[in-house]
Amino acid sequence: MTDSSKDLETIERTFVAFKPDAVQRGIVGEILQRLERAGLKIVAMKMVKASNDLLHEHYSEHKGKDFFENLIDFMGDGPVIAGVLEGVKAVSVVRKLVGATEPYEAAAGTIRGDYAHVSVEHSNKKDKAVKNLIHASGNLEEAEKEIGLWFSDDEIYTYNRADKAHLM
Repeated sequence: MTDSSKDLETIERTFVAFKPDAVQRGIVGEILQRLERAGLKIVAMKMVKASNDLLHEHYSEHKGKDFFENLIDFMGDGPVIAGVLEGVKAVSVVRKLVGATEPYEAAAGTIRGDYAHVSVEHSNKKDKAVKNLIHASGNLEEAEKEIGLWFSDDEIYTYNRADKAHLM
């Protein structure tokens, strides 16, 4: 096995969605900059108003849970910026950078820890979804499913970044 084929074994693609709260607060650029500075490459990105059907499919594992309808309402409330990021162990790298799902518990230095502070308890009392800025795929299988839901093959690009030699 050559060095380049070994590299390909660790290169992953993952799905991210900048939720309506990130878009409405005007912090998508700051968050995206953190992801890119970690060595992740944007291979697809678009702003969309997600349909109910798309959101129901995307969050299908949460159907029947108390927060499901609030989550669908929140995600459909404004534009979402959907993206595909590529890099070495991209799924786990993005999850580390994003931080815990509950912003109140997210460590300082993570995206949610630095930009969000609400708690599930607070959101539940307000009968609202937890505004936690960004969705990130939890594992490779989920990433593949989500990428396929939000993007067609011709919307995903292959190219070399100028700093590739420093990232690999």
